[in-house]
Amino acid sequence: MQVYKFGGASIATPERMRALLPIISQAERPLLLVVSALGKTTNQLEAIVAAAAKGEVEEARTLTAALETVHRQYAQDILHGAHLQAAEEAMTLILTELEWSLDDAAHQAYDYVYDQMVCVGELLSTTIFSHYLNQEGCQNAWLDVRDIIRTNSHYRDAQVDEAFTEKAVNEKLLPLWNAQSIVITQGFIGATDENHSTTLGREGSDYTAALLGSMLNATKVTIWKDVEGLLNADPRLFDDTIKIPQISYYEVIEMAYYGAQVIHPKTIKPLHNKGIPLAVKCFLNPSLEGTLIDVNIDAAYPPIIVCKKNQVLLEVISKDYSFVTEDVLSQIYELFAKHRVKINMMQNAAISLVAAIDNRQDKIAPLINDLQIQFMVRRNEEVELLTVRHYDEAILNMLCAGKSILLQQKTRKTAQFIVR
Repeated sequence: MQVYKFGGASIATPERMRALLPIISQAERPLLLVVSALGKTTNQLEAIVAAAAKGEVEEARTLTAALETVHRQYAQDILHGAHLQAAEEAMTLILTELEWSLDDAAHQAYDYVYDQMVCVGELLSTTIFSHYLNQEGCQNAWLDVRDIIRTNSHYRDAQVDEAFTEKAVNEKLLPLWNAQSIVITQGFIGATDENHSTTLGREGSDYTAALLGSMLNATKVTIWKDVEGLLNADPRLFDDTIKIPQISYYEVIEMAYYGAQVIHPKTIKPLHNKGIPLAVKCFLNPSLEGTLIDVNIDAAYPPIIVCKKNQVLLEVISKDYSFVTEDVLSQIYELFAKHRVKINMMQNAAISLVAAIDNRQDKIAPLINDLQIQFMVRRNEEVELLTVRHYDEAILNMLCAGKSILLQQKTRKTAQFIVR
């Protein structure tokens, strides 16, 4: 059993989808394909959600019509005959689901509306992809993953009910391979027990592939990207990046925790628990070796750099100047947990706690309101969090040159800086 995950960049154009055919044709069977939305579709759907939430119904409908046009044109470019007709009929049903959500948007919470609308992207892309593969002789079964992955109702960051999901995998997913050697489904999305759509967080398609791969006892999970493998830094931010040919799960977990975007943070655990290797390969050049992530890998690593931009540095200060000891820390942590705000870096002093968090105003504002009942709160905006694993002083000096360091921490292997 192999699991392949294809992100939005790999199917951004009909030409790119066509280029995946040899990769899939040559893959071992049985094969599960986990696929994201086309290109920037999720961003387009987020714009529709934003317009609907503001009550700008006509703007939302205009954006929806543009989204439909893009997908229908894509299908017409890559499909023909009965396959095109079947895909267009299936897309009509999916787009009707989007219209229903749009009609209901004004009466529902933003996060709920977001998930009902944004899930449409993966449903549309996999519909086109499935019909294209069938047309080209790669017979496959299309599966709505919302029938498999059961979640709670924490919309936009839903938690998976693994017991229910594994039961559904055995009852609904496994039997599909009796008729076909390939099954195609969606990443990123799931559903509650009331059949409301949910999303698993941005980049959650990696997590979907890992979760299903672990439940299927896959021999390997492969994530296909537009880079040659796992790099020691984001090539969009840093020059002279280095490909890492092999890396341990432990090291990747550290990278993910500190905010590296190559592998979704939740992806690692289910694969590590089953000892399933994870490969990162380049769909632009499948012959490249890529990166292998596995349990027992002992390698010398270059400095690994993670940069999280658009951070907010909160300082939480005791109003009565009492010490921020364990009992006070627990009160502060409870409020961060209540508002589902992850602390990316923290440090406490006698009467204060400093925490770097993602700049999500929808979460920060209510968090600060609650904190201000007992504490004074100060904030620094537009700061960055730099994390360097396996650092040396030369790389730290280079990265921090010309920047103001607001906070820094070092251990033997990891250095972190809040900079402006």
